[in-house]
Amino acid sequence: MKTIHIADITLREIGMVRSTALSFKERVEIARTLDRLQVDTVELPAIRDPKTDVLSNKTIASVVSAAHLSAAVGLTEESVEQAWESVKGARRPALHVMVPVSPVQMEYMCHKKGPAILELVKALVAKARYYTERVEFSALDATRAESAFLYEVLSAAVEAGAGTVTLCDSAGIMTAFECAGFVRAALENVPALSRVELGVELCDGMKMACACAAAAVEAGASVVKTAISPMNVPLTEDFAAFIRTKGDALGIRCDLRTTELARAAGQLQWMLQTQRSSGSPFDSGVDDGGNPAICLSAGDDIAEMVKVVRHLGYDLSEEDNAKVYEAFQRIAAKKHFVSTRELDAIVASSAMQVPAAYRIVSHVITCGNSISAMANLTLERDGEREQGMAAGDGPIDAAFLAIEQIIGHHYELADFQIQTVTEGREAMGSALVKLRAGGKLYSGNGISTDIIGACIRAYISALNKIVYEQA
Repeated sequence: MKTIHIADITLREIGMVRSTALSFKERVEIARTLDRLQVDTVELPAIRDPKTDVLSNKTIASVVSAAHLSAAVGLTEESVEQAWESVKGARRPALHVMVPVSPVQMEYMCHKKGPAILELVKALVAKARYYTERVEFSALDATRAESAFLYEVLSAAVEAGAGTVTLCDSAGIMTAFECAGFVRAALENVPALSRVELGVELCDGMKMACACAAAAVEAGASVVKTAISPMNVPLTEDFAAFIRTKGDALGIRCDLRTTELARAAGQLQWMLQTQRSSGSPFDSGVDDGGNPAICLSAGDDIAEMVKVVRHLGYDLSEEDNAKVYEAFQRIAAKKHFVSTRELDAIVASSAMQVPAAYRIVSHVITCGNSISAMANLTLERDGEREQGMAAGDGPIDAAFLAIEQIIGHHYELADFQIQTVTEGREAMGSALVKLRAGGKLYSGNGISTDIIGACIRAYISALNKIVYEQA
């Protein structure tokens, strides 16, 4: 039975979009999850910022144990060495040479003609092969290349040392029937491909990528590029379903842990929903909370930041905008980019810092698998203590309902986020709560080793801002 190898491009595609920000911890978690699912290859993007990208790759390399860790190289021989240095600590490191082969992309991306591209492919693959036996060459936009030139490039890549050759339908123009014919033609016209693994990377522009991948496998391909989250290639879940259903009949299999796939995919897609964006910050889509998926850098001025803050729903004074920008610059100077979620936290902790109308005196939370969650809170306002008790769908819901019982008002919960700040058993948790009152957003931030306590602090912080402005 033939084994089909799955190469996941999620991290590679995320890294190729400047406006998409994932923390090191999130990137590592994605890589660790993919490794646990037993994908054959985890792909990483070409290095753009040597300081941060190399560190990110090295960190990922330390946690990926079973899968090949493949780093894309740039279009220079120096970039090959840089990519290798970033992943050589991995248990199974690999390098990935990606070069366009269609006339339009050769001119647009490389400003080179066919003969120069051919020499570039030979040089890059040979340089990569110097460092590792695991070298892949991807022919970008192969379906729009001139056939004779494409076959010459593929032969040259194999001769230079590529162990995997991937045909890319970057434009997404092929039907399943055409894809099968394209793969067969490559195998017939490039005898050297019989000595290496043949892969396909298929754009989902016509929503036919999974069908094309299935056809390519039947035609002889043994590597398929997928993504755990929508990335304009076949979804890993969808392709796994094809193998599960038709594998025995076609004599194919894969090593994916399909029983864990749906749960893991759901977790990673949730993580990525607020991070994904492309193109201009304001036409790149929104996350599930209705917020734009934006990433600002240290070079953005206050006017650009204010646009993003307003797009998030905040209407801040000039003084608060200045405070937020000052805090934004401090963070951006250290980590080079600030995501939407981080900007929310900055607004929560820097804008509208007001006297505390309500103070937390105590909170007692009870919950379990056989009892309803109960919250008993005591708040203090103007020297008087008020107590609230409520049951809810979980301890945090119960706590928020108890607060509403005390204040006698229900505010719309526009957003709610929880994340860890530090590691270990005594890890600090950070909570962000956004309440809507009178059409405006008010955000509060809370930090504590008790995550429920952090959520309560965040709610009270937002509540105090509402009370102050409405007084």
